[in-house]
Amino acid sequence: MLLDNTGLNGMRSDLGHLDESSDKLGFVRWQWEYRRATYDLKLHDRTSGQDFFLRIATRAVEGKLENPDAILEVEGVYIGRATFPHGLDYESPIPAPILSSATQRVQELKKLLS
Repeated sequence: MLLDNTGLNGMRSDLGHLDESSDKLGFVRWQWEYRRATYDLKLHDRTSGQDFFLRIATRAVEGKLENPDAILEVEGVYIGRATFPHGLDYESPIPAPILSSATQRVQELKKLLS
C-alpha cells in the first residue's frame, strides 16, 4: 500500500542525517545500487502474529551512497505484509493499529528531517 500525503515525498536530506534520523526511529537502511536506498521498519501485529514493513524509498540526487554528504530524495512511502521467505505483499489489508503506528513514525521522521 502506497501511503499518500505523508509529507515525506520530495523531501531531501544528506545521507548522514537521514541515516541518523531514521536509526533513532528503528529503521534499517538497505541498498541495492549506488543511487537508491530503502529504509525499512518492522512492525509486528500481536493480534494476527504477522509482520509488516514500513518502507521509505529514496534516490541519490547528488553524489553516491556511502558518501555521508550525498543528497537523497524520498520517492515513496509504502507499507506491506511480510511474506515467506522474503518479500512484501503491498495488496494485503493493513490492520488499523499497524497503520496508525506507521503514520506516527512517518510523522516523527518528517519532523526530524525538517
